[in-house]
Parts: sequence; structure tokens; C-alpha cells
Amino acid sequence: MIHKYQLNGYNICLDVHSGAVHVLDDIAYDVLDCCDENMSREAPAAMFEKLSSKYSREDLKEAYDALYELYDMGQLFSPDDYEQFADLMTKAPIKSMCINISHDCNLRCEYCFAAKGDFGQGRCLMSLETAKKAIDFIIANSGTRHNLEVDFFGGEPLMNFDVVKQTVEYARSIEKQHNKNFRFTITTNGLLLDDDKIDFINREMNNVVLSLDGRKEVNDKLRVTPNGKGCYDIIVPKYQKLVSKRGDKDYYIRGTFTTYSKDFTADVLHMKELGFEQLSIEPVVSDPKLDYSIKEADLPMVFDEYERLAKTLIDMRKRGEYFNFFHFMIDLDQGPCAIKRLRGCGCGNEYVAVTPQGDIYPCHQFVGEEKFRMGNLNDGTFDQDMKLRFARANVYSKTNCKSCWAKFYCSGGCNANNYQYEGDILRSHKVGCELEKKRLECAIMIKAALADYQDEQKSTCDSEDCFAECR
Repeated sequence: MIHKYQLNGYNICLDVHSGAVHVLDDIAYDVLDCCDENMSREAPAAMFEKLSSKYSREDLKEAYDALYELYDMGQLFSPDDYEQFADLMTKAPIKSMCINISHDCNLRCEYCFAAKGDFGQGRCLMSLETAKKAIDFIIANSGTRHNLEVDFFGGEPLMNFDVVKQTVEYARSIEKQHNKNFRFTITTNGLLLDDDKIDFINREMNNVVLSLDGRKEVNDKLRVTPNGKGCYDIIVPKYQKLVSKRGDKDYYIRGTFTTYSKDFTADVLHMKELGFEQLSIEPVVSDPKLDYSIKEADLPMVFDEYERLAKTLIDMRKRGEYFNFFHFMIDLDQGPCAIKRLRGCGCGNEYVAVTPQGDIYPCHQFVGEEKFRMGNLNDGTFDQDMKLRFARANVYSKTNCKSCWAKFYCSGGCNANNYQYEGDILRSHKVGCELEKKRLECAIMIKAALADYQDEQKSTCDSEDCFAECR
């Protein structure tokens, strides 16, 4: 299986099962239309008949021979060797957990998937006793896993920050005796950040996710307090202080774009101007009937915007300016392991979420869906059959994924979105798929453009020292 496309002046071909990416000249790109998984050493006569009016016979044969060489090396129309791994790791231990430390929030964001903070379950905070049970649960169910991931989530986690601190302290106090190492993340809207919280987060959290939608007018349209006021002026200085003191530890600014802000390149650049370099703007996922939703009719404009952002990133990198856009991060050298490629985030299998009441769900986006409640920390229940069901949700069991060129990069998409908007975790969310494929095309093109630029820079160097500097 291959996927070929043209973007920003590049003719790109992705060989899906080998992961090889080829940047082709015009003739090779056209010749590829005359090739398939049964390439032979001899160029097909149909190719000459189809393309002889455009290219000479000698050039066509040369292009075909170059493509056949890639085919012979297993980098073009390569066989699918991944399906054999689809049912591995069905008994995988749990390695990560989302602790919904707060089912309450001091914002009322219009697009919030968590029913503006309480997940439709009533506003409450998790007790320390329940949080400790959550830590005990992941340790007990993590098998021989050494590194364990815990994300403090909400609602707004800082509304229950004392329990966050005590939970971290508890985990640290017992991790060594169980041969574990906890890596913590916290996701916050920033309203309650102060110096003490910033210092604790920067000391104890391996990652921190800071919510901001971009420009003030964009952010404050939907990210509002209970009295309807925007939060931009309050949170931006606090984020700047946190990031300035964070050093080389991970963070990213996480925004949401809606149909009101389809020009989100401006929001990414605004956040860069604020001093932030690790950036994410993700499309709202919501009922298409809602005014702010991204709808199928919006996709052409959104696709154009992703291309605009990709070209902007390339231009800035060439000028020596840097920012990292989460959805354009792609590893073409090695990438995730086979299991990760097939199953993605591990929702319901290697990853679970826990509510303040101690209920266990496949992930934070399933919270409140009673049919997906996997158990409870207080009564010791855990549905292994449901865990197995999610373990078997992979790109070979999901509708439309097996034949999709993007399957090893999106890994079947979000199970929660699939269920909520398509009615089945195995049925891909159409709008989400189209957006993901466009982002992947842009990400691959960026790699090609920057590699091309580096080659150009090296070719202009006259000395060994200059060459080393370019590298």
C-alpha cells in the first residue's frame, strides 16, 4: 500500500508498511500510477502507452528502474507484516492512569467535553483516601512495568491541589519498594496558579499541560468564568512565569480551535510571541449541530490552514526561529513500536481513568458513560472482559482503518470519539480521520522541506568547519 500526494511543490510517496518516504521528481511521480504491488523487472507496456506523449521512452524506463529498485529493497508496495501482531499485548499491564482529582472547575468553557467540569456527575473533589487507592491500583496492576504515568486531571486539578501534593508524596514514599518510578503530569487552566504551585509543579511534574486557545479575543470567546468573563489576562502572565522557571522540563500549551477560529495559525503564532515554544491547537470534537463545531463543510478551509501553518513553520525554521507544533511531530526514522502503532494510546487496556468516587473508566473521555464503567477502587472490582475488548481494538479490527494509509500514525483514532460520534469504538470518527490525515501529510512535507533546506545549506559550505556547523 502506498499513499502519494503533492504539497508545497513536493511529490511525496509514503510506503505504508515499510514506513519509507520518497520525494519524487515529476516523471517518477507519474510513472508510479502505472505500478502496483506486483512490479516486475521489465517496465509495463501500458506505462509507455500512457505517458509517451509527455516523456521520452528513455526517461520513462529510467524512472521505472529507479522505482523498481525501491520495490526490490522493500521500500515500495511492501507487504503488510504488522497484522500478525494485532492480538499481542491483550494481557498487557496497566502503565498509565488519569486521576480525575476534581470534578469541579472554575471555568465554564462552552466546548468542554466534561460537561463544564463535573462530567455530568455533580461537582465534587477526590479524597486523599481515594487518590491513594488509585496509586495502589496502578502499582498492583502494572506487572513488571517500571515507569508509570499519572496525569492529574479535572475539571480543574488546582481546585484540589492539597490532595495532588499528598498523592505525589504518597506515590514517592512507596515507589522504590515496588520497583516503580512515577512520572506525573498535570493539566490546568491556570486560574489558581501562584508561586507555590508553580514551584511544586516544576519540581514534581514531568510534564504540564497549560490550556490557552490563542489570541485574547479567541480565548475569551469560549473559555469563560461562571460570570461570563474571559480568563486570558489572568492566566497568560502565570503561564509565562511557570515556563520561564521550568528549564528543560516538558510542557505544552494546549488550545482548541472551533469554527469561530479556523484561522488558527494566527493563534499559534500569537502563543509563540508570548514566549511559548511547545504548542498544540486541536480541533473541537463535538456534536456537529452545535454552532462552534467543526463540520465537514469546514474541512477545506481547515486543510488550507494546516498547510499555511506548515509553510509558516518551515519559513521560521529557515530563519532560525523555533517552535514545536504537537500535531506536526512525526518520527520517520524509527517511530513507535509495532504495538503502539496498532493500538495507539492504550485506552481501556494499558491506560485507565479514575473518578472522585473511585469508579474506573477506559479513559477520561468515557467518564460518565455507565456502560463503560470498568469497576471501582472501593469494592475492588475491575472488568477484565472489558479490558480485553479494548485491547482488541486496533487498526485491523476498526472499520475502515485496515485499508487506510494513515493507520500506523493515528493508530485507529480516539476510541471515545469513535463511540460518541459514530456509536462504536471500532467505527472511525470521519471528521477526526480527515483532519488527522491532513496533519500527517503536512508533517511529512515539513520533514521533506527541512531536509531539502539542510542539503542546500551543506552544498553552499566551502569549509569543513562550515559543514560541521550546518550539521
